[in-house]
Amino acid sequence: MLRLAMMLYGIVACSLAGAGVVAVLVSGVADVLPILAAASTGAILALPATYFVASRLVR
Repeated sequence: MLRLAMMLYGIVACSLAGAGVVAVLVSGVADVLPILAAASTGAILALPATYFVASRLVR
């Protein structure tokens, strides 16, 4: 399951980080710090999401 999770992490992290950055930009904030915070938050939140998806796929 670890190999599957490592492969899925790149996809899930890019999706969540991208969605966070888009949300920040749509809200009208154009500073660097909020964009980086949204991207890093998406990458961190991708860890439990990837584990959940990988465990569901293994079942």
